[in-house]
Amino acid sequence: MMRYDFVLFAAQSEDFIDRLRELGLVDITTAGWEPSEEERQLMLDIEGHAKAADFIREFRKDEAHADLKAEPFATAAEAYEHFIVAQQQAAALRAEIGRLEKSADELRPWGGFDVRRTAALAERGVMLHYFAAQAGVYDESLDEWSAQYTLSEVARTETMVYFVVVTGPNEEVALDAQEMKTPTMDIRETERLIVENEAKLTALDAEFARVAASESLLSAGAGALKERLQGARVKATARRAADDTLLVMEGWAEKETSDKVDALLEEYPNVVYLKQAPTPEDETPVKLRNGAFARTFEMVGDMYARPKYGTLDLTPYFAPFYMLFFGICLNDAGYGLILLLAGLFMLWKYRTPGMMRRAAWFSTLCAVSTVVFGLLCGSFFGMNLKEYFPSVPFLDFQKQFFTLSLVIGVVQILFGMALNLWTKIRLFGFSNVLGSLGWFIILLSCCLALGLPMAGLAIPGFTSGSVAFYVALGVGGALLLLLNNLRRNPLVNIGSGLWELYNNLTGLLSDVLSYIRLFAIGLSGGVLALVFNTLASGFVPEGANFFVRLLIMIPILLIGHGINLFMSTISSFVHPMRLTFVEFFKNAGFEMAPRAFDPIRKMNE
Repeated sequence: MMRYDFVLFAAQSEDFIDRLRELGLVDITTAGWEPSEEERQLMLDIEGHAKAADFIREFRKDEAHADLKAEPFATAAEAYEHFIVAQQQAAALRAEIGRLEKSADELRPWGGFDVRRTAALAERGVMLHYFAAQAGVYDESLDEWSAQYTLSEVARTETMVYFVVVTGPNEEVALDAQEMKTPTMDIRETERLIVENEAKLTALDAEFARVAASESLLSAGAGALKERLQGARVKATARRAADDTLLVMEGWAEKETSDKVDALLEEYPNVVYLKQAPTPEDETPVKLRNGAFARTFEMVGDMYARPKYGTLDLTPYFAPFYMLFFGICLNDAGYGLILLLAGLFMLWKYRTPGMMRRAAWFSTLCAVSTVVFGLLCGSFFGMNLKEYFPSVPFLDFQKQFFTLSLVIGVVQILFGMALNLWTKIRLFGFSNVLGSLGWFIILLSCCLALGLPMAGLAIPGFTSGSVAFYVALGVGGALLLLLNNLRRNPLVNIGSGLWELYNNLTGLLSDVLSYIRLFAIGLSGGVLALVFNTLASGFVPEGANFFVRLLIMIPILLIGHGINLFMSTISSFVHPMRLTFVEFFKNAGFEMAPRAFDPIRKMNE
C-alpha cells in the first residue's frame, strides 16, 4: 500500500471525488464519520432500492406474472416512488384481507342474515345473544337451558354447537358456554369484501410489472445514491483548513497501481499531494492476496477481522486445519455426501464469482473432508462399517480420538508459534524474539522427546534421557530466562522470564484442552445418529416384511438424521472457528486491521 495526503480547494471536492471514483483505485479514509439527517435518509433510500431489487427477483419468479407486459417508468425516482406507494397499498390490502378472513371464520357458523333486521329487533327490545358450546355440553344442558331461556340452534360441527339466545333488554344470560361478539355483518358481505380486496391486490400487479420493467433504472438509481453517500462521507470526514477553503484528505492505493493515481494527480489542477509508504502507526487498510484455495476461507477469517497491514495473513495456514476440524466434528461419510451434493448444486447454480460461489466451494471442501474422515472412522449415517467390512482397519473414534484431538491441538499451536516467530523476526529482527524462541525450543523439545515415544515413535539420539534433549532444554531456558531482552539487567530478565514461563504453561494447558471439543462434538453426533437408527429399528414389529419395515423406519430416519445433520453441521462450523480465532490466532500473534481496502468507485447494483 501507498499512503496519499491530498490538499485541494473545497470547491473542487465534488469533481475531484468523481475523478477518483472513475479511476476506482483510491481508498479514502473516513474514520469517525457520523451521518447527518440527509445522509441517514440516503441510507434508507439505498436500503429501499435493495428491497425493490429483491422484490423484482421474487416477482419475476412467479409464473402468473410472466405474461404481464408493461412500459418502464421515465426515471429511477419515478419508478422507486411508485414502488413504495404500491408496496404500501399492497401491505394495507393484505392486512385488510387477513382481518376479513378472520372475521369470516367467526361469521361462517351464523350463515347469511340481514344485519338491519337484527338491529331493528334490538330497537324494539328483542336482544340476540350469540353463544358457542361443546356439542356434548350443549346436548346435556339443552333441557335445562330451554327451561330458562328462549334459544335456537344455528349451526353444528363435530365438536361445537352455535346457538342464539333471545332475551329482553338488560336481561343477563348465565350459561356454561362461550358468548360470541355480536356480528356486525354477515358472511356474504365479508366474502364479497374479501373478493373485492383481492381484486385490488391483483390489479397492483400491473404497477409492479412497470417497476420490474424499470429494473435497470432502479439499479442505476441505487448506484447514484451510493455514490452520493460515498461523496458525502468523504467530504464530511475531510479536514478543513484556511477558513474552510481547503480540504485535506488521506487516501490509500495499492503499490502496483499507484502510478495511475500519480498520473491523475499530476494532471489534475490545484491539488497538492504527498505520497509515502505506510508506517506502523498508520491505520492502513488491508487487501488480501490469496490463491483459489485460501480465498475460499477468507469468509471465515473476515468473521473475526483482517490481519494488520505488514503482518502475516494466516488464511492459507488455518484453512487446512479448518477443513480437518470440520470433518472431525461431523465425522460421518453419509452426512458428508449430503453436504457434498448441496455444495455441488450451489456450484452449478452460482457460476459467477461472488460470495455465494465462494460459499459453495467452502461447503464442497468441508464436505469432502467429512466424507474422507467418516470413511476413515467407518461411519455412514450412524452405521459402523466395521460390521460390514471387518478386515478394514477403521479408526476407532471413541477409543482413539481423545488422545488424537490433543495431539492435533499441540501440532496446530506449535505451528502457530512458529509462524509468530517467523513474522516477528521478519518485522523486528532476530534479537527481539530470543525469549519467545527459547519457549518454543523448550516446548518442541518436550514434544519430540517425551510425546513421540508415547505414540511408539522416537528420534534416535533425542529421547527424554539423551544429552541432546538436555542441551536443547538448556539453550531454550537460557534464551527464555537470560536473553529475553538484551537491553535489560540479567536479574530482571530472570524474573520476567519466570513470569512468562508461568503464563505460557497455564495458557498452553487451557489451549490444548480446548481441542477436546473436536472429540466431544464428533462423538455426540455419532451417538445421536446411532440412537436414531436404533429407535427406527425398535419400532418395527417382529416378523414384519421388508415394505412394512421401510414404511416405519424411513420417516423416523429422515426426521432423526435431518435434525442431527442440522445440529452437527452448525457445531462443525462454529467450533473449528472458535479454535481458529482463540487458540491458533493467539499463538500465531494475530493482529487485526482497522478495516479492509475499499476504493471509492462507480457504483452499480
